[in-house]
Amino acid sequence: MARIDTVDSRSKLKPRAEPYWIKLSSGCMLGFRKMTSTSTGTWVARYRSADTGKRDKRSLGEFDDKIPSQRFDEAKKAAEIWFSHLGKGGSSEAVTVSMACKRYVKHVRAIRGNEPADDLEMRFRRWVYDDPVLADIDLSKLTKTRIENWRKAMALTPVKVNRDSREIPVTRPRAASSVNRDIAALRAALNYAHDAGDVTTDMAWRVALRPTKNADGRRDVYIDLEQRRKLIEKAHSDLAIFLTGLSSVPLRPGALASLKAANFESRLSVLTIGKDKTGKDRKIKLPTATAAMFAKLCEHKPPSVSIFRREDGQAWNKDAWKKPIKAALAAAELRDGVTAYTLRHSVITDLVTGGLDLLTVAQLSGTSVAMIERHYGHLRADHAAAALAKLTV
Repeated sequence: MARIDTVDSRSKLKPRAEPYWIKLSSGCMLGFRKMTSTSTGTWVARYRSADTGKRDKRSLGEFDDKIPSQRFDEAKKAAEIWFSHLGKGGSSEAVTVSMACKRYVKHVRAIRGNEPADDLEMRFRRWVYDDPVLADIDLSKLTKTRIENWRKAMALTPVKVNRDSREIPVTRPRAASSVNRDIAALRAALNYAHDAGDVTTDMAWRVALRPTKNADGRRDVYIDLEQRRKLIEKAHSDLAIFLTGLSSVPLRPGALASLKAANFESRLSVLTIGKDKTGKDRKIKLPTATAAMFAKLCEHKPPSVSIFRREDGQAWNKDAWKKPIKAALAAAELRDGVTAYTLRHSVITDLVTGGLDLLTVAQLSGTSVAMIERHYGHLRADHAAAALAKLTV
């Protein structure tokens, strides 16, 4: 058996298509292929399963970024990582980070639909697919350091505030909550690959992609019922209808915008929320006045048509409502910082301070009790004080 562990021994090998092999351990072979006398040479790994006898082979590359005396050690290290991966039941296919992300998008599209899949695809296009360090790396070679460096670079990338044609765009630092959403997408894709056996350990990202705690902070922009009415009054007619909807049920703006006429059952006054952050359907029994509003909006509309539509007939989305809401705010002389999401927060605040139990609030809002407790639990202090006051003897 020819030696391939030194530069001198490799230089004496005759060029041939079949690699020169050495045994590293039972069923694990490392090979060196030299096609011409002047070529750098390519390293190859070959594995035979002790359980099934199945054979797999993988090209490891030339390692020409290393000095010749280091190439054997680097090839041996890469081969042993792959052998360990296969020994734990991992897939023999080389799967890169980009491939893992694309497979996850395809999975989400099949299970949850186009909108969440498109959102993931947008995030991966921005942060993963074109990343020179992360995109093409094999999952089995992914390290915690690489993930941490990617996260730091992404978090430090400023957000463009204006989208016009200025030569020097206005920017602001990225919010921790935005970073959390982007790392959540990559974490989900890598976890999916791990579950599929494309990689046998999650050590590279288990800690490195943990979300920042309390990144969303406590919601503190609140407008009362009278202010909401004033905002609706000053809004354009199509926006006013949308804002009325947001002020009537504690839905996320995107969830309300995606509602179709088929989502409302007028006979039972029940609204089915089928597209939300949780991805699960839930039903809300509407009070008489709110049900009447939805019934009127759905009247004569085919089941597939959006309940809340803009003047041009298109459904609302975050890019469409931003500027009109700002204009309505200015006309209503309300504080800066109010957004479509502020109405959801204000409605939830009113439900909590009105005495509705947190479990029911969570169910109506499509979120967890823990999340409601974190952001709104402090509002129950007055109720607790009032209850204790009744115990005075």
